[in-house]
Amino acid sequence: MKLQIVPARTGTLWVRQGLSTFMRQPMAFVALFFVFMAVVSIASQVPMVGGTLALVLLPSMTLALMAAAAHSAQAPQGKPPAGSVFLAALAAVKRDIGPLLVLGAMYAVGFLVVMAISALADGGQFAAVYLLGSPLTQEVAEQPGFQLAVWIAMALYIPLSLAFWHAPALMHWHGVPPVKSIFFSLVACMRNIGALTVFGVVWLGVFIAVGIGISLLTGLLMAVGAMGGGDGVGAIGSVVMIGGALVLAAMFFSSVWFSFRDSFSAD
Repeated sequence: MKLQIVPARTGTLWVRQGLSTFMRQPMAFVALFFVFMAVVSIASQVPMVGGTLALVLLPSMTLALMAAAAHSAQAPQGKPPAGSVFLAALAAVKRDIGPLLVLGAMYAVGFLVVMAISALADGGQFAAVYLLGSPLTQEVAEQPGFQLAVWIAMALYIPLSLAFWHAPALMHWHGVPPVKSIFFSLVACMRNIGALTVFGVVWLGVFIAVGIGISLLTGLLMAVGAMGGGDGVGAIGSVVMIGGALVLAAMFFSSVWFSFRDSFSAD
């Protein structure tokens, strides 16, 4: 395995390649993301440990979507069968399920440490809202301690996210052990921080543009529903918002594999 340094403009290419790969089999990617999100959601309902269990499963979901993107991108011209995309994702997770769970446990510990440190600023209010689903009132949100806790959590989560960005893929495609995969992922992300920054900024622009479009469409549908005196159109607007969020998330994950592919090569 060899680290590759890419120019900052490569971040835009990763987004384009991800979108192109997604469009080859969009329903397969959306369905795959929905299935894993459903599994994570069900796991989060387990009493006492649900939130931690959901965190443990996140690297497995990441690898599944990266494997699906790799399979779709490497398939011959045309749309790969939807079934083959699913099988590639599930086979990747099944092959490395043990190391993935170890990696997921390390990610959960890291995330809980971030929340614990942020709790020093506000007595744990932000952690309770984020992890336990405590109600967020305007009074709580406007407290200086709560806002400081949010900024601390964001600042600490960035290096945590970079440390696990390539880790599942490094384990799967290069056979790197969990601890080393975290270290190599952090080093690779820091060395290619320019490309990753551009990647994030471009995706942020996509999210904002699509979000504005969905909001305008939803507002129009709800206005039509209000004039018509029925709730059906308003319900359609809600479905559009949820569906749009699922599609955007699936698009994003379909592009993550390209950042890994260009950051490492076989030695």
